[in-house]
Amino acid sequence: MEGNAFAQFIPLILIFVIMYFLLIRPQQKKLKDHQKMVTALRRGDQIVTQGGLIGKVSKVKEDGEIEVEIADGVKVRVVQSTVAQVLNKTEPANS
Repeated sequence: MEGNAFAQFIPLILIFVIMYFLLIRPQQKKLKDHQKMVTALRRGDQIVTQGGLIGKVSKVKEDGEIEVEIADGVKVRVVQSTVAQVLNKTEPANS
């Protein structure tokens, strides 16, 4: 009787395992990759925000904001986590 009760839970356990590998794990990996991309932002990178703005990073601030130049002389403050994509990465200067 006890073995029969355990056998009833096997499909439920399998569903949770499949959900973990198909949904939860890929989302965690995507979030980790996005955080790594955002922390690697530096001056000169060309970015796209989640709102669709394309611009060049002119200043990276410590409080989670960046200053983005979207046209000549037009700079906007953007929250770092709203950067959706980095188009062109600047190479670090050789010392």
